[in-house]
Amino acid sequence: MSSTIPAHVYEVRTRKDKRGVDLISDVLPFGRLWYGSVSDAIDYAKFYSRSHDATIRVYDEAGNVIETQEHTGVFNEP
Repeated sequence: MSSTIPAHVYEVRTRKDKRGVDLISDVLPFGRLWYGSVSDAIDYAKFYSRSHDATIRVYDEAGNVIETQEHTGVFNEP
């Protein structure tokens, strides 16, 4: 019997007011979080998904994906 743990999907998008970035995901308790830098948002997504696989996509101002990171959860069951 195998169980599949669904991957968390995160988007990092530049804010319209150009003051940092938004971290957006359905798994976040409040929907989106504001960060001053892209690296801070990515670090939070990795930490929050430490027991799940995660896909983190960084978008530019035009809405194009400029970076994708795959993070493997470290607390998965054997």
